[in-house]
Amino acid sequence: MIGVHTPEFEFEKRSVNVRQAVKDLGISYPVAVDSDYKIWNAWRNQAWPALYFVDAQGVVRHHQYGEGHYTDLERLIQRLLRDRGAAAVPDGYVEPQGGGVQAAGGSGRVLTPETYLGYAQAQGMTHRLVPDRAQTYAHPGALGFNQWALGGDWMVEREYAVAQAAGARVLYRFGARDLHLVLGSDDERVPFRVLLDGKPPGADHGTDVDAQGYGAVDRLKLYQLVRQAGDKRDRSFEIEFMQPGAKAFAFTFG
Repeated sequence: MIGVHTPEFEFEKRSVNVRQAVKDLGISYPVAVDSDYKIWNAWRNQAWPALYFVDAQGVVRHHQYGEGHYTDLERLIQRLLRDRGAAAVPDGYVEPQGGGVQAAGGSGRVLTPETYLGYAQAQGMTHRLVPDRAQTYAHPGALGFNQWALGGDWMVEREYAVAQAAGARVLYRFGARDLHLVLGSDDERVPFRVLLDGKPPGADHGTDVDAQGYGAVDRLKLYQLVRQAGDKRDRSFEIEFMQPGAKAFAFTFG
């Protein structure tokens, strides 16, 4: 097994961040760092994650974009091992046991797409983003479904938005069980609070916040902020940062 890390954001190109992520995820196999997209382009890859299965003769027997179908994929691996001549191949199946942002998504449809906060790819916001200049954004009031907005003082850069003062907020009306947000900070720990429909999340809190919605940005990573106990698909989310310096990159949903 060989992994390939092709970064989406600039901070993902830094080897120290890749090493930390590999350690956090408990990855023991080699991981190639493909910052120039050479491997991505050579394989004509189209998505994260992508899985490629190569037999003992070097022939690509199957590929898959996206998650899921784990039993089918494990059955394929068993077949390829037998084709290679392996004497004893286990025929059972392992259930994925990922926790936090690695946990399997909800059983219902994800109605909200991955969403970027940097102006290069931002879509779905209620107001015009001002590039590369500090700006105060007014609270938009009610949001339409799959709309998001900034509130308070922000500087929106190409890949992310940076909170410029305490009280800076991001609001989103979304449709999914789980909500994640890529966050980081250059200098120090930045505390924040999450609300769902204007209230603390309670049992619907993610692994990076408590039941009252409190958490902190302490390094660059994907934070799980909401993991609903039920399957409600239309919620209003808000995150407020208690001091400046937080960088918000992108939402993902599950």
